[in-house]
Amino acid sequence: MTILVTGSAGHLGEAIIRTLRRRGSPVRGIDLKPSPFTDAVGSIVDPDFVRRQMDGVIAVLHTATLHKPHVATHSKQAFVDTNVTGTLNLLEAADAAGVKSFVFTSTTSAFGSQLRPEAGQAAVWVTEDLPPIPKNIYGTTKLMAENLCELFFRERGLPVVILRTSRFFPEEDDDPAMRSAYSLDNAQANELLYRRLDVADAVSAHLLGVARAPEIGFGRYIVSATSPFGQHHLAALARDAAGVVRELYPDCAQLYASRGWRLFPEIDRVYVNDRARRELGWHPEFDFAHVLSSLRESTDFRSHLAREVGAKGYHDTRFDEGPYPVA
Repeated sequence: MTILVTGSAGHLGEAIIRTLRRRGSPVRGIDLKPSPFTDAVGSIVDPDFVRRQMDGVIAVLHTATLHKPHVATHSKQAFVDTNVTGTLNLLEAADAAGVKSFVFTSTTSAFGSQLRPEAGQAAVWVTEDLPPIPKNIYGTTKLMAENLCELFFRERGLPVVILRTSRFFPEEDDDPAMRSAYSLDNAQANELLYRRLDVADAVSAHLLGVARAPEIGFGRYIVSATSPFGQHHLAALARDAAGVVRELYPDCAQLYASRGWRLFPEIDRVYVNDRARRELGWHPEFDFAHVLSSLRESTDFRSHLAREVGAKGYHDTRFDEGPYPVA
């Protein structure tokens, strides 16, 4: 039986399809854009197109979305069409086809305004119990789509797993201050302490979601690299994050100095993946300890899969002010 992957031309969609093909699993990729991983080109906003893709499908991995980088270039209606109506079309078609598992790729951006503490306050401990307060149309429509997923479980019994993923894109940060202060590798290595995810770990979480959804029924999980921090670190992270990291990893300073890297002086949040590890049986491999191990061995800390997929960008147009405009 076939697994349907939406967004097959994107970072995560391609990574999932590469993994499933290597396992010999039947998989069908759909996307607006043609690619070596797209079997059918079309829009999830078109319900007829979506229904035609469900033949023989046993599970849906819904990664297709308009992202945060599109906020400045796409209308709010476009976000509603793709992220909400597109998800509704997939849920309706999946339910009608008797699909056994539906995995929805959401985002930690759903937490929105909760993620930045007031000046002088401790870093935020982010678990699934933190109430989401989206701050833009991206987070708003992803949360709306999450609620649709939960509705289909409650009304129709469709097994759904929602994965709120942290950053796994390889592109540069949209913040010019970050780009000028830290090299790409340095910034993304630092982010694995608290807000980043390797795409290989994202794939493993999604495939576990497929396998476990019928048993779980409905679940919502934060998917981010395992952080070394505990709640007792939160106050110190807000004022001297580098000191906390050096205490936890005594050889970090020397390893970073050998590359000319620097730690972030402050950290404002910590994504907590305990529930995903406990309930999905997820074991992410690529964390900050892995970064330091890679530095000792002079190897790339990114997974082989992440390097295979590479950077894609989010727009066909190049922007002078950065990798993408910020609304």
